Amino acid sequence: MHKNVIISRDIDATMIPAGTPVRIPQGTEVTITQALGGTYTVMGPGLMARISGTDADALGFAKEEKATIAPENAGPVDVDDVWEQLKSCYDPEIPVNIVDLGLVYDCQVTPLPEGGNRVDVKMTLTAPGCGMGGVIASDAEQKIREVPGVSDVHVEVVWDPIWNQSMMSDAARLQLGLM
Repeated sequence: MHKNVIISRDIDATMIPAGTPVRIPQGTEVTITQALGGTYTVMGPGLMARISGTDADALGFAKEEKATIAPENAGPVDVDDVWEQLKSCYDPEIPVNIVDLGLVYDCQVTPLPEGGNRVDVKMTLTAPGCGMGGVIASDAEQKIREVPGVSDVHVEVVWDPIWNQSMMSDAARLQLGLM
């Protein structure tokens, strides 16, 4: 997606790849380079930034509304449902989900004695110096919490093993023109 838009109101965003907050003022012309997983990557004068779906209206799209009803936290959790939810998380610079990129190393569901389930995820990034690690991990955590039966989530960014392109799925390599 490459669409030029004018920001219709001041919005808070996250600079890519630094991960630092930035305010983009109303009237700034940006190019939307990616619109995946409920977030937008934009490029503008001197910036590349990630914008939350809750600010989609400032880009001319329908505003994403946050769910006001929490999912049921009782009952079993199918780990396949968690993996599917992780496929809705995207690196803001690469139009491939974090599962197909090979960034998710482990996903475990543990039933809790008091009810509900804890999900533990170990993931990495494509580059150790990327400041977006916390942002991507937070996005993954938020989306996992939407899976019925999940009551606790812990997403850890790890560096062992170090990520490389061979960890990507064939679909990801094909999408990125690497095969």
